[in-house]
Amino acid sequence: MRWAKLRSTAKYNLATSGLAGLPLSELGADLERLEINGDNAYGYEPLLQTIAARYRVPGECVVTAPGTSFANYLALAAATEPGDEVLIEHPTYDPLLRLADYLGLTVKRFHRRAEHDFAIDLENVERSITPRTRVIVLCNLHNPSGAFTPDSILKKIASLARTVGALVMVDEVYREMLFETAPQSAFLIDPDRFIITSSLTKAYGLSGLRCGWVLAPAELAQHMWQIHDIHAGTNVYPAEWLSVVAFSRLNHIAARAKAMLDENRRILREFLGRRDDLEYFWPDYGTVVFPRLKFGNVDDFCELLRTEFDASIVPGRFFEYPDRFRIGVGIEPQFVRESLPQLERSLERYRSRIQAGSHA
Repeated sequence: MRWAKLRSTAKYNLATSGLAGLPLSELGADLERLEINGDNAYGYEPLLQTIAARYRVPGECVVTAPGTSFANYLALAAATEPGDEVLIEHPTYDPLLRLADYLGLTVKRFHRRAEHDFAIDLENVERSITPRTRVIVLCNLHNPSGAFTPDSILKKIASLARTVGALVMVDEVYREMLFETAPQSAFLIDPDRFIITSSLTKAYGLSGLRCGWVLAPAELAQHMWQIHDIHAGTNVYPAEWLSVVAFSRLNHIAARAKAMLDENRRILREFLGRRDDLEYFWPDYGTVVFPRLKFGNVDDFCELLRTEFDASIVPGRFFEYPDRFRIGVGIEPQFVRESLPQLERSLERYRSRIQAGSHA
């Protein structure tokens, strides 16, 4: 996260995984009605009701949180005790591993192999799960590859979890990029088994609202509110009020995001199709692709890209695949068109240097 906050920015930024920020002027909020303080001791009731209605869950199963990362913390902290075993996908989003370490959990892994397009290996999950496993943790869409896990696979994971009394935690923040009118959250598969985290951040360009949430069994949700009391007390009322406005206009906001993303994905796929130095899996949805660099060192390449071309991508070492890097195209299409040529030029220059070095 420190790298993402302080070192990922560049003129040509292909490191971000979320959609470009929505301006306040396009949110359609009547700011004359906005107040600093309001009744939100355990969440702002209109926001809780809105989330519950959108995902078709009981209101007592919803916990609001400032962003998906804090939602992940509340979920895992409420579902485990120090020393508990958790089973986390590999590769994964680094803060999920750091969170498990912080909570004092014993971490085991199951595989999503590149040669299988980062699909979940159910046999590996079955071999890795033990009577001590408390939670199975995954992202859908997968971060960093963008791979989508269908409900049929999630049902099988739930069945495996049930054999040992484990829960299944799914970070669905990127699943919002399917832009479904009635989202098919995994929570609906088995409300007693699944814990879901998400937010408005990645898919809708609403990062500044920090509108995140957890869907969980009611008793566990109540425990999360108690943990929330320790860390945050209450959420920021103006942000919650504005989040309700955002939900009321979500179809419009989603249409903007989808149009932008459809164009960007087309541009990116054309770019990747021209490269013989990158090996990649093309995901059906989302802003990111996770290609393998066929030559050289990814960290060296990323440094060249940044210092000589003022462009950024995310080194694969942050996702446990040091020979890969993550490209994100959530930015405005004109910036994608400007940024990908910088990436192309840097690949050519880096390859020339590698070849020159091999002949020296």
